[in-house]
Amino acid sequence: MKYFLTFLFLGLLFTRSLAQISQYEVFFAQYQNELVIRKWKDAGITQYLLVNPESLKTRVLNNIEVQSMEWSNVINAFEKTPYIHDWQFEKHRDYELQDAGITKADSTLKGFSLTIDLCPSSKPLTRSFFQNVIKSFEISERPVPLTITITGVWMQKHQDDLNWLRQQEKVGNLRITWVNHSYTHRYDPKLSLTNNFLLEHGTNILSEVLLNEQAMLSNGLVPSIYFRFPGLVSDKSIFDEVLALGLLPLGSDAWLAKGESIRNGSVVLVHANGNEPLGLALFQKMLRKNEGNIKSKKWLLWDISNLLSKE
Repeated sequence: MKYFLTFLFLGLLFTRSLAQISQYEVFFAQYQNELVIRKWKDAGITQYLLVNPESLKTRVLNNIEVQSMEWSNVINAFEKTPYIHDWQFEKHRDYELQDAGITKADSTLKGFSLTIDLCPSSKPLTRSFFQNVIKSFEISERPVPLTITITGVWMQKHQDDLNWLRQQEKVGNLRITWVNHSYTHRYDPKLSLTNNFLLEHGTNILSEVLLNEQAMLSNGLVPSIYFRFPGLVSDKSIFDEVLALGLLPLGSDAWLAKGESIRNGSVVLVHANGNEPLGLALFQKMLRKNEGNIKSKKWLLWDISNLLSKE
């Protein structure tokens, strides 16, 4: 009951922004060469979230003609695509406690993908970090491709910062892939990893994922096909629940604040929510060190979907 009331309260935080979204559900269907994964109504209009199984990009369409299909038929229909390849690959990584999911791509690629976590925080967004990344890569890559993993609680408390990020997209400074990082990002420093984050007793995984998707959509963000577990912590049960929603868990092989190094094809992880300045400082140090390689395009930032679809 305690956890039900918690989610009821958290849902009320977004009452105004979520008011027009209703009947939100997991829904699989084929539309031309794309896969529908969600269906809902917004102001009475039926909307769908689709993923391109070749590029791994998502988009929202409304009032299309589709028929619901079982997941087994989805696999058969799209079995030769990068999306199903990655989904099948993920199934073999569901046993790891920490960092299960996609962690890197082809090591022969020049460069890496930068993922930035926005976990709940009372501190403001570190805007200067984004400005430094934009300035460093604007000669070789503009808009600069970034992946931001975002939580509903962060969005609720940081509307100005969220609007600032969206403005950076609008003016062409950034091209952001928005990743679901759960709604609450539950964490208790007194608990062990095996009973922490989304593994804490009473956590409703479906609510954590779907409520956050609705919050993202209500804030003008298109959820990507990826999901990042808080703390990169999961077990087989919740990992498989996320897979059953059609999502691809996204890990990291280069969490900078933990001393992990960037390699070609890495999925780099830093936090720009004010809670982990070490990772930002280390990345900016590497920017300065590799200034020449960036300008000559020997050190590239990859869009996460382009990185993984070429794996």
